[in-house]
Amino acid sequence: MQEHLANDADSKLRRALVVTHARLDSHSAVVQQVTEQLSDAGFLVDVFNSAAVSAFAQKPTSVVDEHTEIVVVLGGDGTMLQAAELVHCTTVPIIGINLGHVGFLAEFESFQIDEAIRRIANKDYFINRRMEAHVDVWLPGASEPLSDWALNDITLDRADRGRMVELSIRVDDVEMSSFGCDGVIVSTPTGSTAYAFSAGGPIMWPNVEALQLVPLAAHALFARPLIIGAGSTFTIDILEESSSGGWICCDGRRQRALPQGSRIQVRQSKEELLLARLSGAPFTKRLVTKFDLPVVGWREHNNKAQQ
Repeated sequence: MQEHLANDADSKLRRALVVTHARLDSHSAVVQQVTEQLSDAGFLVDVFNSAAVSAFAQKPTSVVDEHTEIVVVLGGDGTMLQAAELVHCTTVPIIGINLGHVGFLAEFESFQIDEAIRRIANKDYFINRRMEAHVDVWLPGASEPLSDWALNDITLDRADRGRMVELSIRVDDVEMSSFGCDGVIVSTPTGSTAYAFSAGGPIMWPNVEALQLVPLAAHALFARPLIIGAGSTFTIDILEESSSGGWICCDGRRQRALPQGSRIQVRQSKEELLLARLSGAPFTKRLVTKFDLPVVGWREHNNKAQQ
């Protein structure tokens, strides 16, 4: 779903937050360029340097000011995930200028900074709503769950690297499978192009409201990726007889160890991330461009080479 922000004049003071990669500081050339151009465009600018990872279910120590108009991210997808933490449970949109590698979530490349700031100043962008996942973890004997969320994915790995973790997989409280494995990934559509894709999962388009579960090196005859729709829930139990406990991680950032007997439930979150976009180009075009997909078959490529 996309909503266009009109180019209306804003008489109030406009605020912008610049989130930078950990290797950058406020004195670096690119950060100064962005902050100066935003200031010249009438923004009051704050700078937030990418922070270290935090514990699972820990309340954030930093959140974006509710009056912030937009968050501008300088970095790659990891820095975008950091910015997503800052705006979680708010209606503040984020936009990325890629200084990393693939930069799948970013809208601009580093050489397009001037155009990016101009478009931001004119509110010449669309809002793309991205689904998030909610996770509840029930520790053995606990009366209340530990809760967290993810924009990309929630991974459950083996805590003991020399052993498998034994898991039971349920969908809507119906047991579907049980196996030993290195772990599983539960991914949103946004995260389907990340870790889940590398592990053999399918790509889901961002407008699909679904979650997928991808097993990692499962010791089973049937251990294929599963996709469930909105309203359904994945339940993953670490079996009490498992030779290893688990290790849960949300978006590669918020993590903790889980003992045998823990239960993990993942469903669609009520919260969404507002991602600023600058054109109505289809997701397919971004997919082909960012992954440099070989759209020409090997036969056609061979024929052209011979000619």
